[in-house]
Amino acid sequence: MFHTVWISSPGRWALRESDCHCDGRQASWKCRFVRTIIQHPRLRHDPKGPGKARMLKKIQICLCFFFVSGILYEISLLSGCFFSYVPMSKHFLTPEQVLNLGRSIIFLETTERLEPLPLVSCSVESAARIYQDRPIILFMKGLTNDTVLDLNSSYTAFSLLSSMKNVFIFPLQMETIFQETPLLQWYNQVVPEQEKNWVHVSSDASRLALIWKYGGIYMDTDVISIRPIPEESFLAAQKSQFSSNGIFGFPAHHKFIWDCMENFVLKYNGNIWGNQGPFLMTRMLKAICNLTDFKGTEDHTCQNISFLNPQRFYPIPYPAWSRYYKVWDKSPNFNHSYALHLWNFMNHNRKTVVAGSNTLAEKLYKAYCPTTYEDLIQNAKLRNFTHSEDA
Repeated sequence: MFHTVWISSPGRWALRESDCHCDGRQASWKCRFVRTIIQHPRLRHDPKGPGKARMLKKIQICLCFFFVSGILYEISLLSGCFFSYVPMSKHFLTPEQVLNLGRSIIFLETTERLEPLPLVSCSVESAARIYQDRPIILFMKGLTNDTVLDLNSSYTAFSLLSSMKNVFIFPLQMETIFQETPLLQWYNQVVPEQEKNWVHVSSDASRLALIWKYGGIYMDTDVISIRPIPEESFLAAQKSQFSSNGIFGFPAHHKFIWDCMENFVLKYNGNIWGNQGPFLMTRMLKAICNLTDFKGTEDHTCQNISFLNPQRFYPIPYPAWSRYYKVWDKSPNFNHSYALHLWNFMNHNRKTVVAGSNTLAEKLYKAYCPTTYEDLIQNAKLRNFTHSEDA
């Protein structure tokens, strides 16, 4: 907040006009109110002597400072205003400070990888573009508090994402995340080296703990956002009567997420892929809702939880995942979708987006993560061409 206020001369405060142009009547009123209160405060002439005048002047400046600081702090908590301020150094913000802003979009990388893959970069960038007034957070297990990575990093994707004003990249510290949740006891007892699906299981647990503690939306790193999700409490149907856990959203301390964490521990079986993920979400939803098949593009609602139609995120089902990497005679418009899940887990042959291939995935990159496409796809092609010419 201190980046928005400065002293221009003794006895005068100024507030940058541009910082106050925020969406919403409440924020605009506060900005006008602050300008009215703090602009050109003057001290009247005191005939009793300069000593008392100086004392009153100091008191007035102190009171004005605390008043303005309080107002600006409250304004800064309005997510619509937060990212319109003069950019502050994100290196000084902790995960808790960012998460406490609320309404975060959360991504997880539970491998030791430090360089995000192009699809990861595209997922994060697309979310940052669609949700410009919300924090976009990528937690990476490979990072530590001692890791030094910045805008000049040799990791191209890391530098690209770090340069986006509402994207934050933090170390994933599971023991801290699981504090004060049912998952802590499980985490203290489990032996990761003996777990068959540890990368997936640890991700399943971390997303539950983060959403329960702070609220917001969790997305897999192979989800490309194409328009805002209007729901606050929702699960995404992968197919009729079956929920995914690749994308979901809830407010903080929602009972459904707490119940999911308890069931995660009670029925833990790390040898069965998905037992702690989509199967967990499905069995917990079935416990409180009478699930029926979807008709058309309708959504279902049960106990204030929206169960969103498969068309919202999975218009191309997982058996047909490779269609994203094929050329279409006529590309679908995805008018009923909020985001698209590209099924990276199914991509065992590691199909990638190639510049000039004209595949559906390439068109999605161009439309929703153009910076990633240009920096990681087009430039990579140019670099490979230059290298081959030199050889």
